[in-house]
Amino acid sequence: MRPARLALSSASLLILAVAVTPAAAQTALPEILIEAPRNPDGATRDLGLTDGQLQVIDRAFVPVTVIPEAEIRRNGGGTLGDQLATTPGVTGSSFAPGGASRPIIRGLDNARIRVQENGIGAQDVSDLSEDHAVPIDPLAAERIEVVRGPAALRFGSQAIGGVVNVTNERIPTRLGPPGVSGMMTGGLSSVDRGIDGAARVRGSSGQWAFSADVFGRNAGDYATPQGRQDNSFARTFGGSFGASYFFDQGYIGAAISQFRSLYGIPGASSAPDRVRIDMIQTRLASRGEIRFDGSVVDNVRFWLGGSLYRHNEQALELGSFATASTFRNQELEGRVETAFRPFQTGLGTLNTTVGVQFGAQSLGTSGEAGGLLAPTNTRTAAVFLFNELALTQTTRLQAAARIEQARVSGTASLFPAGFDPAGGAPVEFGAVRNFTPMSASLGLLQTLPGGWVASLTGQYVERAPRAQELYSKGPHEASGTFEIGNPNLSKERAQTIELGLRRAQGAWRVDATAYYTRYSGFIYKRLTGLTCDDDFATCGSGGGTELRQLVFSQQDATFYGVELRGQVDLGEIAGGTFGVEGQYDFVRATFADGTNVPRIPPHRLGGGLFWRDANWFARVSLLHAFAQNQIAAEETATAGYNLLNAEISYRMDLKPGRGAQSLTFGLVGTNLLNADIRNHVSFKKDEVLMPGRGVRFFTTVRF
Repeated sequence: MRPARLALSSASLLILAVAVTPAAAQTALPEILIEAPRNPDGATRDLGLTDGQLQVIDRAFVPVTVIPEAEIRRNGGGTLGDQLATTPGVTGSSFAPGGASRPIIRGLDNARIRVQENGIGAQDVSDLSEDHAVPIDPLAAERIEVVRGPAALRFGSQAIGGVVNVTNERIPTRLGPPGVSGMMTGGLSSVDRGIDGAARVRGSSGQWAFSADVFGRNAGDYATPQGRQDNSFARTFGGSFGASYFFDQGYIGAAISQFRSLYGIPGASSAPDRVRIDMIQTRLASRGEIRFDGSVVDNVRFWLGGSLYRHNEQALELGSFATASTFRNQELEGRVETAFRPFQTGLGTLNTTVGVQFGAQSLGTSGEAGGLLAPTNTRTAAVFLFNELALTQTTRLQAAARIEQARVSGTASLFPAGFDPAGGAPVEFGAVRNFTPMSASLGLLQTLPGGWVASLTGQYVERAPRAQELYSKGPHEASGTFEIGNPNLSKERAQTIELGLRRAQGAWRVDATAYYTRYSGFIYKRLTGLTCDDDFATCGSGGGTELRQLVFSQQDATFYGVELRGQVDLGEIAGGTFGVEGQYDFVRATFADGTNVPRIPPHRLGGGLFWRDANWFARVSLLHAFAQNQIAAEETATAGYNLLNAEISYRMDLKPGRGAQSLTFGLVGTNLLNADIRNHVSFKKDEVLMPGRGVRFFTTVRF
């Protein structure tokens, strides 16, 4: 894919630069999801996960952060990590802000965080290295949900730290009234001289429903308090088309989509050579549901998705761009779930869901990437079970279990002690590892007086090592590391207990969670202190200086932390509601020997004021990140910072029957103090500043 094919003209993006959100979504604060809304028959509603992943499990059992479409449009983050960066308990990897920033949950990243769209994994290589982007743009999202706790068992042990789920109607799941509707959205940003836009169309005719969308963004090198961050540009384009056929007892649908991105890798070693990643993914997905009238089975649902992914890592050579490495990923994933009708037992009403899941991944590499990771194949299969027992109207129990099989094949390497070539050369050999992770969870949910809900959950989860953790063996220019896997890694085991207290009713609302996790054999990236060039012979005493040597290691560890968010409506001012909000989060992570786990986010404390009425919404907030001095070997401390943001928007209804139904526009200011912000979890935080002061204008329309 040549850069010219991604160069979106200002005119083409301006055509997209309008959008819409419903009135309630525009004026409401970000949701604090406490209790599952109920249908008239008392069954748990799907709660916005339109693929029905959590139909049986009431998500009050686990902490769930919901980012509605209105907030996504106002935020304008170019990546999921950027979009979620200030959410309690969540941050982004920020390796290339605006281009590659993967969500990090409770200090856990990469192979422990599953990113998915409509229930199917992202099917990329973003969990292999921090410089690889997730091929899901927030412009295509209608809702983003961060799920932690037992509900993540539904998607596999690779979700041991949580799930970031992006939902949209690319495959229609509802047959609306006949006709066509649509929306357009867009914005302009000052900090990166950027422009973005998206449009979608929905419609139905007879028993068919269809959906189409397109999005794009073009951002230059962003500004920092120290000047422009060289080579931080990002250009993205994509779209999809999908259709579903509806019948009396369900539907079946499919969609095809494509994502293209070209973005730079900032940093002292990569910016001078204009290192960049040129990515394309084509994805085909299908899903459906069949409902039954019998007395045993309620419904059967399936999800199926496959993709072809490729990215080239390029740099300037003799005045033109040359490809140094290529990553290719072919992946297939499927899941089938059967929900049974509620069954009355002597203890209460029992809801049960059983399911099977399978996956196949073939990761191919060439160029310098062939030295980093030879081609690998991963095959997985799993069976899972969820039960929910309503003991009384106010007390419920949940139990879940999962067993899976993982087979990971590739080329392994055994390196000399100390990972110094003075001890000899590495020995390569073909390897196949088989793992059988088993997981289980138990939860208690208690409704309390005054609208309070308390939850207590415990879980035991096993995770199989990923291919990159087992078989990495060479240089990775884009990330500036020389990565060495360990083919003898064992399963990672985690035992977690989590306590939640939430209130979503009345003038003040609270969502508080405390958790404690003990890991046996925690897998992490350990910097050895040695440096290398492009082959192992240059490491350490060999005299290499360009790349930091990194080894996948395993050690027992303990994580604990707190996530707190609250909102209080103080009263009525000028016909609108005035209130305050606050948040606090931290995670503490240490190894069994008392040393610190590397790249753990600092404590963060924030608060702000808001005002809203039927049309206007205004907010100002300040988030303080404390200095992070609890660091691992070969890490450096990171100074604290203050992030001041403000926003104001206005929504108006338009005359019905004349095309456009509503119009929304607003301004959002970010980092208004123009503070020097370094993200401690980023491998490049000492080289790459986060964006400085910026103002974003956005506008939306629905028709």
